[in-house]
Amino acid sequence: MSIQISFTILSLAILSVLLASCGVTAKVVDQNLAEWKMFERWLVENHKNYNGLGDEKDKRFQIFMDNARFVQEHNSAPNQSYQLGLTRFADLTNEEFRAVYLRKKMERRTRVPVESERYLHKVGDSLPDEVDWRAKGAVVPVRDQGECGSSWAFSTTGAIEGMHQIKTGELVPLSAQELIDCDKNYNEGCGGGLMDAAFIFIIDNGGLDTEEDYPYTATDTNRCNSDKKNTHVVTIDGYEDVPWNDEKSLKKAVAHQPVSVAIEAGGREFQLYKSGVFTGACGTALDHAALAVGYGTSSEGQDYWIIRDSVGSNWGESGYIKLQRNVNDSAGKCGVAMLASYPTRSVVCDKSYSCPDKSTCCCVSENKGKCDSWGCCPFESAICCENGSSCCPQLYPVCAKDGTCRMANSPLSVKALTRSPATATSKASNVLVSSA
Repeated sequence: MSIQISFTILSLAILSVLLASCGVTAKVVDQNLAEWKMFERWLVENHKNYNGLGDEKDKRFQIFMDNARFVQEHNSAPNQSYQLGLTRFADLTNEEFRAVYLRKKMERRTRVPVESERYLHKVGDSLPDEVDWRAKGAVVPVRDQGECGSSWAFSTTGAIEGMHQIKTGELVPLSAQELIDCDKNYNEGCGGGLMDAAFIFIIDNGGLDTEEDYPYTATDTNRCNSDKKNTHVVTIDGYEDVPWNDEKSLKKAVAHQPVSVAIEAGGREFQLYKSGVFTGACGTALDHAALAVGYGTSSEGQDYWIIRDSVGSNWGESGYIKLQRNVNDSAGKCGVAMLASYPTRSVVCDKSYSCPDKSTCCCVSENKGKCDSWGCCPFESAICCENGSSCCPQLYPVCAKDGTCRMANSPLSVKALTRSPATATSKASNVLVSSA
C-alpha cells in the first residue's frame, strides 16, 4: 500500500510541474496534491483499495472531496451542537450509503405488540439524571455489520447481553449470525428484520448461542447450523414494548436496562456524524436498528440518548451517537421512541421454581430447612412477611399485624401485598405447574 501511495504522490508531483508550465498556479497544484494525500491516508485508515479498478478511484475521490466540503461547511457554521467528519462512509454518496447499509422500512404495524406498563412513566418517578450501561459493564464492544442489513440482529443480541449481565454479572457476546441464518419466520437476514420477531425466535428456540461458537460472517447465504442453534447459552422467556411514542417511558426503561430501538438513519449528516449531540435533519421512516445504552445532558444543557450502532468504530464517537433527547415530537429524534422493546427473564427462586421478572421470591413453607413452596411478590427487593402469604415493598419494610407495611420509625404505611404462586417446571412432563 505504501508503494502505491508513493507512486500516486510522485505522479501528482510530475503533474504539478506540467500544470505549472501551462500557467496553473502553484497554490492550486499544492491544494490538489494535499487533497490526494488526504484521500490516500483515508483509504489506508479504512482498509479500502480502489487501485486496478479503472476510473473507480477517481470517482471515489470526487465523492470523497464533495463530502469533505460538506463536512467543512457544516463544521464552520456557528453554534453547532455536533460535528461531522470523514467517517468510514466518506467515499459514498448518500444514495449509495442508504442502499448498502440501510434496509426495508421497520413499520410498527408489522411488529407483534406486547405492551407493558412496567416502564410506563408516572408522575413522581425518580430516575437518575444520567445512565451509561457501558460504564457498568453491560455492553459489548461495537460490532461491524459490514454490507449486510443486520442491524436488527445486533440490536437484539445487545439488549439480551445487557439484561443477562445485569442479572448475572456476566457479559456474554451472543451470536447475531444465528439470528441471520435461522430466524426466517419474519426476519430476512441481510434484508432486514424486527427485534420483537427475533425475541420470539429466541424464546421459541429456548435460547441463543455465543458469538464465539457461531461467529458473524456478514452474509445470509449460510444454512442454519442446527447444532449451534440448539446450543442455548443465554435464555429469555419474554419481551415487552416500551409505550409507543413516549420518550419519558423510554428513559425509564433505559434507566433499568439497554433497550432495542429503531431510527431513521439515512440522512447525509447521519452518514458523516462524528461527535456531539446530533440535532440534524431526520424523520420517522424507520430504516435502521440500534441499542439505547444510556442517556445524559451535555455541558451546554442539551439532553441526549447514548445510542450504540453496529457499523464499526470509525463512525461517530467510536461507534456511538449522542442523539438529541426531549424533542418537541412524541416519536423522539429520528423516531427513537417509536419501536423500542426489551427482553425479560423470570426470577429464579431455586432449581425448580421461578417468579416473573422484576419480582421477589418468598418462601411459603419449609421442610427440613429447605423451602418446598414459593410465592412471588410483585416488587424487586421486596420484604417477605413471616405470615407466609404477604409481602411489603422495600420502602415500607415493616410487616405489621394489621396487614399493612410501614416505614421504620414513621407512621406512614401502605397495604401489604398478597403473594402469587411461583411456577415450576416438571422435569418429567415439561409442563408448567403452580407452586402451592
